This record gives sequence, structure tokens and C-alpha cells, in this order.
Amino acid sequence: MAKTRWLDDEEQATWRSFLLASRMLMDRVERDLKQDAGLSFAYYDVLSRLSEAPGRSMRMADLAAACVFDRSRTSHAVDRLVRDGWVRREEAAGDARGQFAVLTPEGVKEVRRIARRHVEQVRSLVFDRLSPAQRDSLREISGVLAEGMADDAALARMGWPG
Repeated sequence: MAKTRWLDDEEQATWRSFLLASRMLMDRVERDLKQDAGLSFAYYDVLSRLSEAPGRSMRMADLAAACVFDRSRTSHAVDRLVRDGWVRREEAAGDARGQFAVLTPEGVKEVRRIARRHVEQVRSLVFDRLSPAQRDSLREISGVLAEGMADDAALARMGWPG
């Protein structure tokens, strides 16, 4: 049996700091999106990914991978956004099981409205607090962590630039 490699004091402090910052950031983003737009971050992420996709359309499986959702969660999110009139489903030509999620014109308007506030919040909570060198370090560290947790195919489906 392998010996447990316990965290030393510095590693423990780093881990706790990372957890605290991550949780506080996502809690704040989630709370503000719900307050400002009545949406969870998960729903906003779907809208945002679709708004950036060619033709504002993505195969459901690719959307799930990009949002790091399972298919059930993706389907649930898309169903909610369909009810709101911001997304529609389309059958994939030549693939009876495949479906696309497509951002509607109303969805485009909504994501643009929400994005203005969201990007200001991200800038305020993250980028305005970091020097250019710290931003580079954050991107590099995040990339190393993401690449260590997912295979190359999964990273490509998520749209990872690395």
C-alpha cells in the first residue's frame, strides 16, 4: 500500500486559499446572475457557449462537453431555455439521435443583456485585482490543472485553447 503524501503547511495553506477563493467567486457569480437575470451560472454558460458557436448552434453532446455537464444536465438546462424562448432544439440532419441546441434571436438579446453585467463582474472580481504577470500565471496554472484532469479529446470538446 502506498504511503499517504500529506500536505505540508505551505501546501495546506495554498489549497485552502484556492478553495476559499474558488468557492467565493462562484458563489458570488451565481448569486448575482440569479439576482440580475433569474438564471443560474449553468444556464448562462449554455447561452454564452451557444452565442459564441458558429451559427449560434451546437450539437447537444458538444454543448455538454463544453459546459462540463453530463447529458442529462445539459438536456435539463436546454429544456428550461427552450421554455423561456431563448433556445430551440433542432434535429441533426442524417442522424436520428443527434440534436442541436440553437440560440434564438430572443436568446441573443438576453445573453447580450446578461453578459454586460457578468463581464463587468468578472473583471471586477478577478482581472482588476491581478497584475498582468498574475493573470498569465493564473491562466498557466488553470491550464495545467485542467489538462491534468481531462484527456486531450475532452479538452478539445470543451474548447480548451491549450
